[in-house]
Amino acid sequence: MNILSISSDRKMFEQGSAVRARLLEYGQLVKRLHIIVFAKESLRFEDEVIHPNIFLYPTNTKTRLGYIPRAILKARALKKRGMRIDVVTAQDPFELGLTAYLIARIFGAKLHLQVHTDFMSPYFAKESLVNYARVVLAKFLLPRADAIRVVSLRIKNSLAGIQGTRKMPPIEVLPIFVPTDATAEVSSAHDLKKKYPQFEKHILMASRLTPEKNINLAIEVMAEIVIKYPKTGLIIVGEGSEKKALMAKTRNYNLQNHIIFEDWQRNLFSYYKTADLFFLTSNYEGYGMAVVEALSAGCPVVMTDVGCAGEIVRHNENGLIAPVGNHGALVRMVSHYISGGVHLEARAPELPTKEEYLARYLKSWQDALDS
Repeated sequence: MNILSISSDRKMFEQGSAVRARLLEYGQLVKRLHIIVFAKESLRFEDEVIHPNIFLYPTNTKTRLGYIPRAILKARALKKRGMRIDVVTAQDPFELGLTAYLIARIFGAKLHLQVHTDFMSPYFAKESLVNYARVVLAKFLLPRADAIRVVSLRIKNSLAGIQGTRKMPPIEVLPIFVPTDATAEVSSAHDLKKKYPQFEKHILMASRLTPEKNINLAIEVMAEIVIKYPKTGLIIVGEGSEKKALMAKTRNYNLQNHIIFEDWQRNLFSYYKTADLFFLTSNYEGYGMAVVEALSAGCPVVMTDVGCAGEIVRHNENGLIAPVGNHGALVRMVSHYISGGVHLEARAPELPTKEEYLARYLKSWQDALDS
């Protein structure tokens, strides 16, 4: 099988990155894997062969407006060279999906679309006009795909809300593979209890600091938590467009002694292992990989009802789940856990092994080809 993937993940150009390592695994599943990557020319990426059957093609445009036209030109160049493509896959049903739809028509190939975010959540469209347009585009593209892969049951169920004259294609639910090692040793340099001994309870957040993560809500919750539990600390690990504003809000709430911001780190196992609670306040999530990582390290979770809530996180079992945006419910749940009012048994969820994951990944492409 010959696959052409449309992606925006530039980390695949980084030697030693986890993304590049995954590509090498995917390449073993098929005859050839071509990837066109949305990227600006300022990044100075070049066409690259990372394995004899895996090929990267950056779009190298001056602006984002050129991504789709340049991707189509790259695809036409492949066709002119006599390259056969059986399935065109895209990592989202938005701009990447539209590109894949147009390129699939060039090759007469099958269209495979991936959905990694809960775009049917009302919060997604409200976030921006761009997101509103993306919802419209996704509703057009998804029924025209030959197969769809989603990362959670929540997303699969949400797609049932797409009405139209076309029947939706087969939908495969395949959670993001999360490598876990519950037996790994804790690094003393990243032991939260040793690093921040001023706190009796350590609450951890690990996330992009962007609007949909709603870290503002976490700060507001902490403002109430520390009144009753003054030796509680919140450690926020991450980077993003809202970081400066969130740090300013922390100062405005006079919480700088209770909320600590740390730069993003690749390996957070020791943090998960030594935190008392993992906290997630997102407005929407596709899955919630950090939640799975936390549970796998034995750290219970308090989260909003997004992503894998109800699927991986079970209320009153290994976590507590609050309605999205419900400040009062989150305060009560965090307080209840800190006070010992509820016992949560955090444990590694049952997820596909690497071999099972790759087999199902291939099956999703095969479903598109066989449709």
